Parts: sequence; C-alpha cells; structure tokens
Amino acid sequence: MLHARSIVNLVKPNSQKFAGWLLAKTTVPAISAASYRNYNVPVTAEPFLSGSSSTYIEDMYNAWLQDPSSVHTSWDSFFRNSAQGGVAYQAPPSLAPLGKNEVPAASFLPAVSAGSPGIGISEKVIDDHLAVQAIIRSYQIRGHHIAKLDPLGINSADLDDRHPQELLYSHYSFAETDMDRSFKLPSTTFIGGKEKSLPLREILRRLELAYCRHIGAEFMFINSLEQCNWIRQRLESPGCMEISNEQKRLLLARLTRAHGFEGFLARKWSSEKRFGLEGCEILIPAMKQVIDKSTELGVESIIMGMPHRGRLNVLANVCRKPLNQIFTQFAGLEAADDGSGDVKYHLGTYIERLNRVTNKNIRLAIAANPSHLEAVDPVVQGKTKAEQFYRGDGEGKKVMSILLHGDAAFCGQGIVYETMHLSDLPAYTTHGTVHIVVNNQIGFTTDPRQSRSSPYCTDVARVVNAPIFHVNSDDAESVMHVCNIAAEWRSTFHKDVVIDIVCYRRNGHNEMDEPMFTQPLMYRKIRNTKPALEKYSEQLISEGVVTPEEVKEVKEKYDKICEEALESARKETHIKYKDWIDSPWSGFFEGKDPLKVGPTGVIEETLVHIGKRFSSPPPNAAEFVIHKGIERILKTRMEMVESRTVDWALGEAMAFGSLLKEGIHVRLSGQDVERGTFSHRHHVLHHQTVDKATYKPLCNLYPDQAPYTVCNSSLSEFGVLGFELGYSMTNPNALVCWEAQFGDFNNTAQCIIDQFISSGQAKWVRQSGLVMLLPHALEGMGPEHSSARLERFLQMSSDDPDYFPPESDEFAVRQLHDINWIVANTSTPANYFHILRRQIALPFRKALIIMTPKSLLRHPEAKSSFDEMKEGTEFQRIIPDRGAASQNPESVKKLVFCSGKVYYDLKKAREEKKLEKDIAITRVEQISPFPYDLIKAECAKYSNAQLCWAQEEHKNSGAWMYVNPRFDTTLNGTRNVFYAGRPVSASTATGSKAQHLKELSNLLEDAMRLP
Repeated sequence: MLHARSIVNLVKPNSQKFAGWLLAKTTVPAISAASYRNYNVPVTAEPFLSGSSSTYIEDMYNAWLQDPSSVHTSWDSFFRNSAQGGVAYQAPPSLAPLGKNEVPAASFLPAVSAGSPGIGISEKVIDDHLAVQAIIRSYQIRGHHIAKLDPLGINSADLDDRHPQELLYSHYSFAETDMDRSFKLPSTTFIGGKEKSLPLREILRRLELAYCRHIGAEFMFINSLEQCNWIRQRLESPGCMEISNEQKRLLLARLTRAHGFEGFLARKWSSEKRFGLEGCEILIPAMKQVIDKSTELGVESIIMGMPHRGRLNVLANVCRKPLNQIFTQFAGLEAADDGSGDVKYHLGTYIERLNRVTNKNIRLAIAANPSHLEAVDPVVQGKTKAEQFYRGDGEGKKVMSILLHGDAAFCGQGIVYETMHLSDLPAYTTHGTVHIVVNNQIGFTTDPRQSRSSPYCTDVARVVNAPIFHVNSDDAESVMHVCNIAAEWRSTFHKDVVIDIVCYRRNGHNEMDEPMFTQPLMYRKIRNTKPALEKYSEQLISEGVVTPEEVKEVKEKYDKICEEALESARKETHIKYKDWIDSPWSGFFEGKDPLKVGPTGVIEETLVHIGKRFSSPPPNAAEFVIHKGIERILKTRMEMVESRTVDWALGEAMAFGSLLKEGIHVRLSGQDVERGTFSHRHHVLHHQTVDKATYKPLCNLYPDQAPYTVCNSSLSEFGVLGFELGYSMTNPNALVCWEAQFGDFNNTAQCIIDQFISSGQAKWVRQSGLVMLLPHALEGMGPEHSSARLERFLQMSSDDPDYFPPESDEFAVRQLHDINWIVANTSTPANYFHILRRQIALPFRKALIIMTPKSLLRHPEAKSSFDEMKEGTEFQRIIPDRGAASQNPESVKKLVFCSGKVYYDLKKAREEKKLEKDIAITRVEQISPFPYDLIKAECAKYSNAQLCWAQEEHKNSGAWMYVNPRFDTTLNGTRNVFYAGRPVSASTATGSKAQHLKELSNLLEDAMRLP
C-alpha cells in the first residue's frame, strides 16, 4: 500500500507549497499499487512506485517556479492552481472495478476547476510528457545495459543480454504516430542543446547516441545533482564527441605506435613472454589523452601503477622510455648493479620530458610491482600522497595518480576495495585517481561469469560514488571522449573515476599460451576480427582525413625507429637496473660515506624541551577541556622528565620530536595510532566538550620544526601498509611508520611484506626506510593478540647463517648495508629511541621491523635514563648483563640469551631463585642482521658457562630457528646452545590464562636450571 504521505515525501521538501497542498487535499487512508495501475494517474506506475518520478515532479516544479513557460501548459495550470490552494487536476474514472479498501483516484488528485487556465487539457498530454521524462531518465540510468560495448559483438559487458523494458518506447504506450510529436525537455537533460523541445523520434535518437552506442555510462547513483548534471552535459550535448582532423591524425599516429611496438616485439622475440597489448592497443592513446588533458589542467607529475599486460608498451609509448633500454631486457644480460633483477614486465621507471601536445614539462613514473596485480594500487597512492605533501599540493592540482587494472583482478582482489576506501580519507586522499580497466573479458582462462558475482567488473567503484564509463575499444574516438571527461572530472571534483575499456586479448594469457583450449568460440571470432588500427585507418581514409600512403608512412617510420633502437641495444653488455628506479632520490647517496652512521644521541636540553612540551596541556588549557585521565598521564610524564627518565611513549615522542627539530618529516599511521591501541601514546588530545577540537603536542614543539603527521587509518592492513610503503619511497629524509593494532594483524598485509618490503631492493634496486611497529609478546591474551610472527621476518632476512663476516670497525653498518631489512625486539625505551633515529642517520635506507611491547609500555622496570639517550650514546645491538654475574664471569654457570619482554620475566625468576651470580642474561636487541661479533665476545667472556637461548614463543616460532645456526657459526661448533621455551605448536598462543601461566612457569624453570 502506498500512503498519501509517502507521495509527499517523494515530491521532496523543497516543493513545500505543492507538497503541503497535496497532503491537505489527500485525506484518504491509502491507495494500493494495483489502484495506481488501474486508474490512469498521470505518472507511469513503475517509475512512480520506485521513487524515481519524484525527481520528475520536483524538477518540473522548480523549473516552473523560475519560468512558468518552461513546462507544458497542463503542468503550468496544475502548479498555478495548487500554489493558490485551489484544485488542479481530476483523473478520469477507471474502467476497472474498485478493490476492497481502494478509493477513486479523483479523491486522491482533485480536478481542475471550471474557471482555471488550462481547462480541457487532455490527460494523455500530461501522461505523455511525464512518459518522455521517464524515458530520458531511464536512458540515463539504464542505457549502459544495451550499449554496444563488446568489439567482438558476442558478449554483454554486464553479463546480461536482456533489454530493459523501460528503454522501449512502446513500454510507455507510445505509437509510431507519436514519434514526430514535440515534447518539452526537462532541465535534467542536455540533448536539446539550445532547443527546449524536440520530436520524440529525435529525443530517442539522441539518447541512443549518448547512452547506447559505444559508451555506457554509470553515474546516476552519484548522490550529487551537480555532479550528475556535469556528466550529463558532457555526454548529451550535441556535437560533444566531435574532434578535429588534426586530433584524428594524432590519434591514428599514437595507435600506430602502440600497434607497431607489439608487432616489432612479436617479430624479433617470438618465443619470449611479453604480455602484449594486442586487442587493446587503444590503451596507449587513452593514457596519453588522460595525461594531455591533465597536463593542460595544471598537473605536473603523474604516478602510475599497472599489471604486467601492456607494461612494455606503456613504458615505450606513454613514458617514452628509451627503446634501447627496453630491448636490452630481452638480451639475457647480467645486471651491472645491485639486485637480482626482475622480469621486464614488472619493472618501473621515472621520466621527465616535454609534453609536445601541451608544451609543458611532465614527470611520469610507473611503480615497479610483482604479479600480485592489484597490490601496487596502495603503493602508488602512497607515493602520490607523499609527492603532493612535499610539493605543498594540498588539493592534488599538480600531482595525480593513474591506476591500470585487469577486469578479473579489479573485481576479484580485495585490495582494490581497501584502496578505494582510502580515496576520501583526509590523511590518505590523493584527490582523485583515474582508474583504467583493460577489460579483456577473461581472466587467464576463466570466463567472467565464473569470476565475478557483480554485473560489471567495475562495480566496486560504486561504493565511493566514482562515475564509471564503459567504452568499446574499437571506437577510438569514443575512448578519447571518455578519457577527456575522466581527466576533467578528476580536475573538477577531485574524486576517483573509472574508464572501463571493453576489449579482447588477441593472444593467450601470454604469447606461449593456447587460448583455444578453453575459449574456442571467442578466439575463432578474434582471429576474424580486424585490429583497431586497421579499422580506424579505414575510417579516416573514408573520411578523407588521411590517405593510404600517409598511413603506410607512419607505420614504416615507427618501425625504423624500433630497428635503430635495437641496434643500439645490441651494443650493451649489462642491464643497468638503476635506469629503472621509479622515484630516484636525487643527491641522497652522493657525497656520503656509505659506511658512516650519523649520531643518534641528543643533547639533554633538547630532550628536556621535547619532554616538557609533550607533557604539557594545550597552551589555552583554561578553554581546552581535556579528559581527567589525560591530565594524570601528562602529570606523570612531567614527573619523569623532571627525574630525567623516560618510559616507552616518552622515548618514542623524543625520537620523533628530535627528528622534527632537525627538519625530518615524521608520519605515523595505522589503526588507532593517535591514542595508541594500549592507550599509551596520546599524540592527539581531544577537547571534551567541542567536537573535532584537537591539540597535537608534537606539532607544537618548535616554530620552525618539520611537520608531524599522525593519523588513524581505516581498518585495513594490506591497503594502508602498501600506502605507507609508497609514501616512504618518495623521500628518504622522512621517518614513515606503520603500526599494527596487534602484531598478528600484519598477516593480512603479507603480500606487501613479501613482494615489496622484503624483496624490493633485490628486485628493483628500490630502498625504503619504512618502519613497521608490531606489538608482540605472549601475555595470556590468546593466539590472535600475541605473536607478530617474528620467525617469518627472520626467515626472509637475507644474511647467510653459515657466514661470519670479516670483523672490522664498520662491521655493524656493513651488515646493515648488505641485508634486506632490520629485525629488532628492543627491550628499553632508550634503545627504541636510538633505533628510530638510526633510520635517518644511516647513509642508506632499510626497512625496520620492530617487535614493540604491550605490558612493557607501563612496566616499572622498562624505563631508561636520559644518560642513555644523550650525545655520545647509540643503539645497542645487544645489552649485556651488568649485574653481579658480569663482575665474575669465570664463575658464571649459565649464560642465557633472550630478546624482548621475556627478559623481565627471566630477571624476576633469577632474583626469586637468588641466582644473580650464577646466571648471566644477555639481551639480543637487533636479531637480524645477527650481531656475530658481539655474541662471540659475550660467549668468550663467559667461557665456562652453559649457553642457552630462552624465548617466550613456541620452539617452531620466534627467533630460535634463526639464531641456532648462527650461534653454531659464531662458535665454530665448539659449544652447544640449549633451548628454553615453549614446545612446538601450530597456534601462536593458548587462549587459556591458566595454561599460559603454566607454560611460562615451565619456560622459566628450564631457563633457570643450572647445569
């Protein structure tokens, strides 16, 4: 049942007079949907009942308020009388009998009064005008479903071959005789241009051209009338797709180069995988058009991410990377610099060049990425955000990102959704990304009907109100049109936009693959389909834009360029991977001693100043109301500063603050990092009575300090860690940290860890100083809140367990230089302070993986003195025993090595058993690279002691499997090292507190047992 008040709601609040009148006159209890269909109410039943007709009425009423002549005379009469409080319209009686509880339509919509203007207007006139508006809206909403998008003509891009009934004019009771009748056009369409009415036949023709030809536009779900009208105007305006002959020739030349590049590679390296672009060569002109238009609109730098398909062509013809450098990748040469290298279609690049179309300089970068196709998306966004930040580009007018996707990956991989949801978050937005989908209509061998549940592969973009333009790849000019719209949209609204190029893959998944095994009908059709270049050449020849000779000349000219580049490539003897870095750090490495680390200690005055600022309430404390609990925390911090001691949170703040003082930008990101998951950090103080009023102490340390960014993230690990990694790659002179809520949560970001952070330098000569903060320790909180999987990071460390490096003064820094990353489990605030500052003091960049504490955040013994952080102090790779055992090392019976929080458990157990003279406990703070030299010296010091490694993790977890062979190498097999800890387990921890305590007791008993 549809109540009268529901009708008022449909008409919208801003039509108050009309709505109020309608409610006052409509006192019937309810009218059923069936009654609407039986009585000829002047709105088509289905659109009205679905809610869409409210927009028609509202649009007409608002247009009438501005200009009564802008609506049909029947509606002028209707609105004029309703505004005066009179009757407006009487529906004719129904021929159908009334059902139970139904009322005549006459009592729902009153009749036109006898003396009213417009008397005698036919109900059919009103019905027909409303029907025309319904048709226009139906094309705008649903036209994309019947657009001719598949260049092969065999598939429907939305996996549905049905023709929506609302797109048939016969659905609205029109006959052929109505086709030449003129109808007033509503304000929500631009098909008329300057004309305010058109014959129905012409209306339908123009709607077909705009929405059902080779462009399928999805945008009517966007909840902004301004944005919808903006798109409608660019799709519907007469002549909007026309381009000049000069532009057509440029498009042909670009398409020729794209096609020629693939053909050249196929001829020269027929047996090599290259993941060519055949079937979607239009991608190259499309990308160049987006770049041209964006450059014209003020963009100076574009960062791109893409999968492997078409990458070489993009490098060659979009970025204009020298062809000889690309061809060298096919020669099977060894690398001339560091790194194991990667396959050619995973490499990135960085190019600065002149855009000849706009005559402006442009910087283009393609991020290197692995075969985890969409994993590069957040990395690119992080790089883009960082470049915008360092350029002061707060609105994204100078720096933008373009992301390329495959259809199967775009809808199938969750990282796309995670990245999309960063698009409007203040600390993560890049102010709009242009997404281009190379829609092959197949994923390797998987049919789209088996690879997605949504109608389109692009439906994930609807969640962020991104307009989506599906376009037939064989209509080159339509592709250019949507590229212009996309670039302008991004520039105007600073929001994401999607271009879905519906194409095909002429070869198999790679050039060695046989697609006929699984898609015989599709590939039979493909073999008989002309390439897009041939079709467009024929079109321009028929239009008289070019001659056949000119087409041939352009092809031959590019082929000659490729031949000359190949000759140059054959002279190369090595591959230079430094030519493939996607964001070079200009000047960072030059003039530095690669083995000299800057100081990490800080003068006491600085520590005191930072400590006091961090421990003080906002300057306007009388007005800024902070929580009572925060007042107590600040008071406790101030007491520590005055006593010259620090806890974990204060030590971290001093590390950050001292770097900010030195001009180093610091960024801390992750879930709940502003307060800290364990309520220890409080880097953002919130006004208790005013919403959104905050104070950030570390942003107010010095007037000329570097900016500090601390930002809670979305509930994403994969996406946000990738984002922060990208951010860290842009500028080496910044400390970028990502913190997991609990260390375990890094599991869902494993792809970024494995494919980028661990191996990035080896594959792509790509360094990063990213810091991963992973709360870690078994404290009876169950398996999901205990372990950061320390063993995984150690397993991926690239130091050789059987190799003891030559000892020298640069031993420690040489190890750091040669390894892929640093893994640490620090146990004191001072060491945490130093290791964070060392990230910037190093003459190179390595990712830092830190197992951070939970209970130690407030442990009374986990405190450090200012003396351990002042000038002349540094990070301690191991912390030797400084108690009674160290005074008489020859008599010590047992030397226990450990790492992290378990030290405090061992220390307490030793005290309880009064074994301070018999057992020495040494903390290994930096586990990887392994401190061979210091471990060797420590073992030699306690020459008579039994050696033991104690850990709180299970035997098959934690550091044991990593340190055991390295102890053997250090001691040259002369002494055994025993294990004390939990037994092996498939789960990281027990969920039973009692079981946890029992396991801890056994661990400590084993560690304290004397030989």
